[in-house]
Amino acid sequence: MAAAEIDGFVAPGFEGVRDAFAANFESHGEVGASFCLYHRGEPVVDLWGGVADPATGRPYERDTCQLVFSTTKGVVAICANRLMDEGRLDPDAPVAEYWPEFAQAGKQDLPVRWLLSHQAGLPVLDVTLTLDETLRWDPVVEALAAQAPIWEPGTKHGYHATTFGWLVGEVIRRVTGQSVGEYVAEHLAGPLGLDLWIGVPEERLGQVAPLVPIDLPDNENVRMVIDQLLGPDSLTGRALRTPCPDLFGGTEGTVDLSMFGDPRVLGAEIPAANGVTNARALARLYSACIDEVDGIRLLSDAQVARAIEPQVTGPDAIMFFPTVLGMGFFLSSGFSNYGGPRGFGHTGTGGSMGFADPDAHIGYGYVMNQLLPNMIGDARTVALTEACYEAVGGVPPAIV
Repeated sequence: MAAAEIDGFVAPGFEGVRDAFAANFESHGEVGASFCLYHRGEPVVDLWGGVADPATGRPYERDTCQLVFSTTKGVVAICANRLMDEGRLDPDAPVAEYWPEFAQAGKQDLPVRWLLSHQAGLPVLDVTLTLDETLRWDPVVEALAAQAPIWEPGTKHGYHATTFGWLVGEVIRRVTGQSVGEYVAEHLAGPLGLDLWIGVPEERLGQVAPLVPIDLPDNENVRMVIDQLLGPDSLTGRALRTPCPDLFGGTEGTVDLSMFGDPRVLGAEIPAANGVTNARALARLYSACIDEVDGIRLLSDAQVARAIEPQVTGPDAIMFFPTVLGMGFFLSSGFSNYGGPRGFGHTGTGGSMGFADPDAHIGYGYVMNQLLPNMIGDARTVALTEACYEAVGGVPPAIV
């Protein structure tokens, strides 16, 4: 196999990051990807390489973008934290104060904080919606407003795999009068010059590289375990497929995410799962949360401290792994390798990742088209993270 062509730059001292990025193509099945690192508000690594579309051989280019699944949740969390920083959103206020219809089914006192920390007990809906209804927004948030929690809110946490985006996104809409995609465009992507969308404009669809599906092992026992964990009758599987099984597909030991490449889906707003961006945008975005980037700072130090205060720790009721959650972000732990102990960010299905480390002054972004089945410790990002911390003079905690 020919070595992948790598483009971009690394600052002096960061050559090891380029080596790690190239090694991912040689050793870890990388097809096309981009990686970017900001340090103290400045770009020090900006790399891309490989093949964007294996069907045509189209190369991965500087402005190639990817759908990043749950890495989108980190973007939504930044929006919510920015509104808190501005005094427009109170995490301890009832959700119903901003969204009155949410008071149904005993949820009248449920605070915003519990939406952001996956404690609301709303990871699944009792109703099934069509694809058209799901892409129209209002049917989903109306169903969530009517839904009764499946556990007593605040008593445990469980990953709201799809509903997080609509829940927090509707609060953002009620506070600002803008959809979450509109808010991202005006307040994050526009000022920072990012290729970042929740709802891709039609004229930008050509930048989006198709995803290379997860290739599950051809092993009956492995597929049986996957079906038990992700099948439509399991709570985890239901959480992944809410509210539309046609969108979040896969049964009988398979994971089918092909509908996410449909232009209708890319153009809609599904704020837990359909953000489209590249590594440069993620790194620049997270860097601007902790340092000034070209004069722009998204969150104050005080808000960062509030955002990374652990809200819940321990086993997740949906994913079963022990997790540590802050205000909308996963925090650095054995589940989420975000560098130093105060690192915060979000990872997406298949491997994409964005995070910030306020102590090391790092903003980190990685996206790729080859999805890999790795709940903990993607070998590609583990190697890149280790190389980054070696370059800045510190080694992060061992995760795997």
